[in-house]
Amino acid sequence: MLLARRDVLKFLPALPWLKSSHSAAPLTIRFAVASDGHYGQPDTDFEKFHSDVTRWLNQEKLQKGLDFVVFNGDLIHDEPTLLYDVKTALKRLTVPFYVTRGNHDKVGSDVWESTWGYPTNHSFARGEYAFVLGDTSNEKGEYLCPDKEWLRAELAKYENKKGIFVFLHITPSKWTQHGIDCQEVQELLEKTPNVKGIFHGHDHDEDGRKMSGGKPYFFDGHFGGSWGTTYKGYRIVEIYEDGSWQS
Repeated sequence: MLLARRDVLKFLPALPWLKSSHSAAPLTIRFAVASDGHYGQPDTDFEKFHSDVTRWLNQEKLQKGLDFVVFNGDLIHDEPTLLYDVKTALKRLTVPFYVTRGNHDKVGSDVWESTWGYPTNHSFARGEYAFVLGDTSNEKGEYLCPDKEWLRAELAKYENKKGIFVFLHITPSKWTQHGIDCQEVQELLEKTPNVKGIFHGHDHDEDGRKMSGGKPYFFDGHFGGSWGTTYKGYRIVEIYEDGSWQS
């Protein structure tokens, strides 16, 4: 059954210090975050899940505009040879996309970099904003804290940007069933003034936000896999010229 658009997109109320409605300022960046496609998971319709999400995101591009997508971990389900297949499936997108490694993406760092063209820890900038994508696992699929020294260096590199958005598959706090305790990482994020938001996958049943140290940590449910929220979807983030933003 096809879900209505209102069922696919789960928009959350803006934070008090964000715009409570569309900003009067021009839109500068509009991106999507999706996670946990679990391509290849047995007894799931994983090919349809990927066909659906690429179709929905291409519609976003046509209807409202979309600059890029971040697939925030668990692209595949354990089997390393699936990485090429999921890359082929995601190439149906008509916008650029970026990826992070999750605990089910059980491939070595060399294979990851040769497939995607960048390492498991990477970042990029668009205009006045930076986007930092950190690794939270390894080839064994262990739950790991991000490399805090790498993260510290990346945040320092972008200290003059208007805002930084951070993407980590596994949340660095035990406030969800599947989170892990990464206190130093959490403190680093929360003490960096221009970090605007942190985005997570991994917890398929989480699609809200949590606050800590004045920073919002967002979750986006899942678009694949065998468990989680009753709907499959993604999160949209809009950044405006006046520096306000909403999700």
